[in-house]
Amino acid sequence: MKRLDQLLPIVGVIGLIVVWYVAVWCEVVDPVLLPSPTQTFWALWKGMTGGVLGFDFFMTVRRTIISTLIAAAIALPLGIFLGSSERLYRSVEFVIDFFRSTPASAMFPLFLVLFGVGDKTKISVAAFGAMLVILFNVAYGVMNARKTRLLAAKVMGASRLRVLTDVMLLESLPQTFIGLRNGVSLALVIIVVAEMFIGSTDGLGHRVFEAQQLFEMPDMYAAIFAAGALGYGLNLLFLLVERRFVHWSGK
Repeated sequence: MKRLDQLLPIVGVIGLIVVWYVAVWCEVVDPVLLPSPTQTFWALWKGMTGGVLGFDFFMTVRRTIISTLIAAAIALPLGIFLGSSERLYRSVEFVIDFFRSTPASAMFPLFLVLFGVGDKTKISVAAFGAMLVILFNVAYGVMNARKTRLLAAKVMGASRLRVLTDVMLLESLPQTFIGLRNGVSLALVIIVVAEMFIGSTDGLGHRVFEAQQLFEMPDMYAAIFAAGALGYGLNLLFLLVERRFVHWSGK
């Protein structure tokens, strides 16, 4: 029974491919615009093993990781600092929520003025968007640390620094990992969009846009699937790390 449960996610994949084949055979969409799964996955295989898609994939991964690392390096200590004082966080909460709610694409012109056309703009916009998401989650994780454990630590004579490092940080880790997962997902979205529209010569976003302009539809869908696989893989990676290091969550 457990083995069958483990195979359940494959059912959706098979269903999607079957519906796709039926749509192609029935010509629900113009065959020029919707290639078959076979053509698409062959284009994906060729692009990743010996074509330019593999290089584009690497460049998107590189930009996403750099922007996430920058965001985490800023947001983690700042979120802990703000979260350790609820009054301090409330004083800047409007600013954080305002920019967190602002579409990152609306910030492109500002970052273009500051950094020009190039990787700096793509990475800085993605880092900015991811940083706010991570900061929000870290701060709330620290503020919502279980009061009973905080009180117990204080009663036993733990210093404020000890309470922060040994209790608050551990209690905030589940929320922190949620912020990191959301942050890396948002960074990937921003990077791909930026690669489409901000003078890129590589990256998955550039590959999707170029293939669409040249009507190379199998290559376009291959790039889209590569971006989706990357997003899924990054999310899965953070989930595995979280289960490894925050196995005590909720206990």
